[in-house]
Amino acid sequence: MYKLILVDDERWVRVVLRKAVEQTKLPFDIVQECTNGLDALDTLGQQSVDLVISDVKMPVMDGIALAEQMESMSASLVLVSGYDDFQLAQKAIRYGVKDYLLKPVEMEAMADCLGRWLLAKASASEWSAAERSNFEWEGLSAIEQVRNFIGSNLARDITLTDAAALVHLNPSYLSQLFKQQTGGKFVDYVIGMRMEEAKKLLLKTSLRVSEIAQRIGYGDIAYFSNTFKKLSGCSPLEYRKCAGRMDEKGHK
Repeated sequence: MYKLILVDDERWVRVVLRKAVEQTKLPFDIVQECTNGLDALDTLGQQSVDLVISDVKMPVMDGIALAEQMESMSASLVLVSGYDDFQLAQKAIRYGVKDYLLKPVEMEAMADCLGRWLLAKASASEWSAAERSNFEWEGLSAIEQVRNFIGSNLARDITLTDAAALVHLNPSYLSQLFKQQTGGKFVDYVIGMRMEEAKKLLLKTSLRVSEIAQRIGYGDIAYFSNTFKKLSGCSPLEYRKCAGRMDEKGHK
C-alpha cells in the first residue's frame, strides 16, 4: 500500500476526496488528513509518505507554497483546484506537481490520476530491479489474461468493467495498463480481434455475412459491415472474393 495524505482546510472536501480515493480500490492508504500546507509539511517530516493530494487555496500555507517546499522531497504532489484557480495551479508545474484534479472530484477522475501515478512509479528509476520485475510480470500477466478473455468471448458484449473484474483491477487503471502494454486502447483491441476473426471466417467458411456478424458479437449487420469496411478498405463480401482469389493463386 502506498501512503497518501489529504490536505484541505474544509472538512467536507477531505471527506469527498477520501471517498473518491477509497472507491478506486487502488493500493493507497490515507495515513493523515491536514488542514493546510504547513500541517502537511509537519506530517512529511514525521513519516514516510508517497503521495500528497492538496487543495490550492488554503490559509497559513496554500498549495503553491507547499509545492515549492516539496520540490526536493521524494513524495509526489497532486493539486486540487476549482476552475477559477486552475491557471494558478498550472504554474506549480515548475515545482514538479504531478497532476491536477478539478473540483468536484469524482471517483473516475481520481482513479485516472492515481492510475497514472502508479504507472509512472512503475518506471521510476528509484524502484529496485526486483520491484520493477514484479510489477511488469503482474502487468503482463493481467494483460495476457484480458487478451485471452477477449479472444474467448468475441460473440458476447465485452466491456472493460468485465475484464477489470476478471483480473481484480480498477477499470481506469486497467485501461491505462492495457494501453501501456499493447500500445492501443482496450475498445480498439476488441474491435481489431473481431475483425481478424471475421476475416478468417470469411475465407475459411461459407457462413453468410449476417451469421459471421453474430458470431463476433454484432447484432446489426450494417454496423458490422461499415466497421469492417472502415478498417479493411472493402466490404466483407468484397474481401471474401478478393482475398479468396489471392489465396487460390498462392496455392497454385
